[in-house]
Amino acid sequence: MKHPAPASDESRDSVRLDLWLWAARFFKTRALAKQAIETGKIEIGGQRAKPARGVRVADALRIERGEEVFEIEVRALSDVRGPAGIAQTLYAETEASRLGRESARATRAAERAGYRAPESKPDKRARRLIRALGDIDAT
Repeated sequence: MKHPAPASDESRDSVRLDLWLWAARFFKTRALAKQAIETGKIEIGGQRAKPARGVRVADALRIERGEEVFEIEVRALSDVRGPAGIAQTLYAETEASRLGRESARATRAAERAGYRAPESKPDKRARRLIRALGDIDAT
């Protein structure tokens, strides 16, 4: 018995959400995509979704991945994980989302740049100064 060939991307009107997220390279595995969906980090049209929910062209998705938040519109459907260049054609990110991610990234970088740990332990003279400064508050 011969199995039917899988339908091409153009003939389908929807693809499973977890499969699409994997194909669009938002998550490394389908299991990670499914976990993100089940924990409420993925929304379609402002509503939580299930992994098997169908994604259609023109759907608005909100994806939280780590500290990044993507707001995208689905442009094409695929259930095959391909090169990154092709995966980026599956969606279009809103300008506000892109600017928000860039500003959040800059804020995190600025927070990390403010404090630098000392390169080595304080020497004997520095330890005495630290102790002396500590005693100022005690009096």
